[in-house]
Formats: sequence, C-alpha cells, structure tokens
Amino acid sequence: MIVTSRSALRGMTLPHVQVVSRSLGRGWEEAVKACWDYGVRIPTQYDQDGDPCSRDIALSLTILDPFAQPRLHRDMPGGFEDLEIYRREVLDGVHDHWVDSESGKWQYTYHERLFAFSCPGLDEPVDQIEYVINALVEAPHTRRAQATTWKPWEDAGIDDPACLQSFWFRIVGDRLVMRCRIRSNDAYKAALMNIYAFTELQKLVAERVSERLGRLIRVGQYDHIADSFHIYGSYFEEFTKRFLGNLKKKTVAERTYRTDDPDVIQWMTDASKMIDAKLEHERATGR
Repeated sequence: MIVTSRSALRGMTLPHVQVVSRSLGRGWEEAVKACWDYGVRIPTQYDQDGDPCSRDIALSLTILDPFAQPRLHRDMPGGFEDLEIYRREVLDGVHDHWVDSESGKWQYTYHERLFAFSCPGLDEPVDQIEYVINALVEAPHTRRAQATTWKPWEDAGIDDPACLQSFWFRIVGDRLVMRCRIRSNDAYKAALMNIYAFTELQKLVAERVSERLGRLIRVGQYDHIADSFHIYGSYFEEFTKRFLGNLKKKTVAERTYRTDDPDVIQWMTDASKMIDAKLEHERATGR
C-alpha cells in the first residue's frame, strides 16, 4: 500500500512515495502504479525525438517478506530466461569477462563491483560481500555492513554508469534486513528483475552468516530506495495497453506468478537449462 498521503505528494517538487507490501510481486506493481499516478514529467538523457517526458518519482519501497508469494509478476518484461541470467550475473558473475570498456564491451557488472571491487592503490580487489558477512558475524548489530558500487574516478566519465549505488545490511533479532540505494531505476522494465536478484543476494548473505554463527538467520525486510524511479515516455503506449489494461481486467492471481507453482518451477528449470547451454557455448567459443 502507499503510505505517503496524496495531499503530501501533491505538494512535492519530486514526489517521494513510500510503498509497503508483503510480497515482491505486489510491491512492484504498487510502486509502478504510483509512479504512473504521481510521477512528474521530466525529460531524460535517453529520449529520442518525439518521445514524451518520463514520469518520475523518488521511491521508498519496503518488501516485508521478500520470499512471500506472489514473488513475480506476469507483466515483467522479458521472460524467465532473462530473469535467471540476470540473477546469475549478479550472484555468480557469469558475464564478468565481458567487462572491457576499451573494446566497447560492458563497463562494469554489479558482481564485479560487489565481489571484486578494484581501486587505484590496492594490490588486490576487495570482496565486499565477504566483508559484509564477516562484519555481521563479528557484530550482528553493526551499522558498518555495507557494500558500494560507485567509482567516481571511472563512473563520472562513462556513458552508462552504475545505477545501483550501495547495499546496507543489519541483523535485527533473527532476521537479516537489507537496504538498497539505487540512483536511477527503470520502474517498468528493470526494477522487478533488479529486486529479484538483489533479494537472492540477501538470501545468500543470510545463509552464509547462519553457517558462521551456528544459528538460523532468516531473510528479513528488503528496502528499495530509488532516487529516480521512472517510466520512460517511449514505453507509454505499451505500458498503458499491457500493465494498466491488465490492472483493470485481471485479478491479482491472474496478474502475478507464484514461484512455488509447479508450472513456474518447470519454466524456471527449462530456462536454467537453456542458460547452461548458452554459457557453455560462450566458454567454448571464447565469447
């Protein structure tokens, strides 16, 4: 649900919307709808001639139980293969070898920034996630368990700098809370995929901390803080027909996916097998 009052939103230059939801599937839907309803019209650096201005809000989205159902949404652009390859890119670094800005390839990956952060003057890259785990094991209540992605000596001068800025972790009781700050977030075509992968990382950290502490640490709430949560003008026609149209015509169950549904499990299994084959081909061909 939207926590911020409508009257307060109308008085803001850039509306700051707070959304609280139990599940990812519903939370993403509510956040995107809020962006459409309350977003201010702002041009972007990616607009083409004739594109309408984007709709833009500052967002604070809290998912109370990131692994509650429904976890996914049927209006997520792309399919299960796109979702799984992105999860593997963030957690496993399956495309870290594509980072080579001088040759026109990727300029970074989140996995590289999180698990192998390099900096002038350092002899070895820093595994920030390992640091987070160690910090939480040493003092579960610490406020210092964070990882950052921004490299001002690099990112200020590139065409596509990192959107994700930082993760912050803390154990409250027996639950691992995770906060994400992202400077720019494509509400319709990226945010759900982002949050899905980021909460998988939250789960990974909780599991490793549990092993080290010798007690169960559960996945707690996830907070998604977006400085700019936007819907691009070039998407408006598709968005109104697909997303808004389905809001009017379909029930919540018809609009979302449960990841414990046998059909969804099978689709995700098939997607994983296809990705395994593609990654093997990449290794064989040296891509």
